[in-house]
Amino acid sequence: MPRRIAVITGTRAEYGLLVSPLRAIAADARLELQLVVTGMHLLPAFGRTIDQIRADGCRIAARVPMQRGDDRPGDQAAGLARGVAGMARYFERARSDIVVVLGDRIEAMAGALAAVTTGRVLAHIHGGDVAPGDFDDSLRHAITKLAHVHFAATRGAARRIRRLGEDPRRIHVVGAVGLDRLRAILAQRACRRCYPRRPPTPQQRARCTHCPRHGPLPPNPVSVPRPYALVVYHAWGRPAAVEQRTMDTLLGAVAAAGLRRVILYPNTDRGNRGVIAALERHARRSPRGDVQVVRSLPRDAYLQALCDAAVLIGNSSSGVIEAPLAGTPSVSVGPRQAGREPGGPTVIECGETAAAVRAALARALRMPRRPGRRSVYGDGRAGPRIARVLAELPLTAETTRKVITY
Repeated sequence: MPRRIAVITGTRAEYGLLVSPLRAIAADARLELQLVVTGMHLLPAFGRTIDQIRADGCRIAARVPMQRGDDRPGDQAAGLARGVAGMARYFERARSDIVVVLGDRIEAMAGALAAVTTGRVLAHIHGGDVAPGDFDDSLRHAITKLAHVHFAATRGAARRIRRLGEDPRRIHVVGAVGLDRLRAILAQRACRRCYPRRPPTPQQRARCTHCPRHGPLPPNPVSVPRPYALVVYHAWGRPAAVEQRTMDTLLGAVAAAGLRRVILYPNTDRGNRGVIAALERHARRSPRGDVQVVRSLPRDAYLQALCDAAVLIGNSSSGVIEAPLAGTPSVSVGPRQAGREPGGPTVIECGETAAAVRAALARALRMPRRPGRRSVYGDGRAGPRIARVLAELPLTAETTRKVITY
């Protein structure tokens, strides 16, 4: 029988990163995919992105409600408890062999706790990273200590996992899964078979519905005219009023630079109501056609918007990992991503004052665009590597026995 691989997804961003491993697992005859959907995917206020998963053709094995989305600290704790209980019941009922989680959110922690307490093998993607966020680092490193196999995005992350006392034989440097689909889209955008003389203009790309070499070309869903800034800012545990002031400062700096704004809704992290209040007020007060507010974007649409943006500004990990490969300069505002390895020289970190944001934005807009450069985060083939390890991993008592190595 094929091995039953339960993969946990709780947010739109993390689902987009998981698309490549999900497809590789589904394509491997030795593996059976069990997709467990939870977190903000189930919340209408954040776009109910379970509908996007269905539209992708993914079969959903289980839905596990967690947070209620009311921005109270207690909602996170109660949501974690609901997630652990619901996922544990599913793993036992579905007889899952391996549970796969990504990153540092409470949805991943719930899956990790449910996996180890029901005797499953736990695999962790993007362990060993550093990015303080709210309590992100604490959750990420706790999941590392629970996990039986590690899929690190960089060599630096793998070294941190070893220093946590993990067995080097269980650590696999596979690259960042977020680059897999981006590299394919960059190849489509530069395809010399479609555009033999010179790179295509945005108008040519809009008319091209199919590339004979690379398949269908995803559309850019942005409706505002260029040049525009892609704004992706998440709260990270501070009071809503603090997050609202920071978002006001960020949006004011982008508007003062003469850029239109494409603004994505934040995640469900504590303080998200402040971010939402700021972006909605900014949209109401801005001239028509200058602002597009989006609750959620499918992964391909997001990557197209990223590739065509003049700059990505906010505090999302995509500004550090994906934006350099896309050739899009990025401004990382505040300390949420502090410590994460930049994917290239086009990542600019700045403080949260108006002067700091304006200076960083001006510097980013002067940078040349060079898509497709080499990245510390790998070659865009992480998904197939993960599926191969999952298929060949020994499912023995030794695998589930954790022994600290120092």
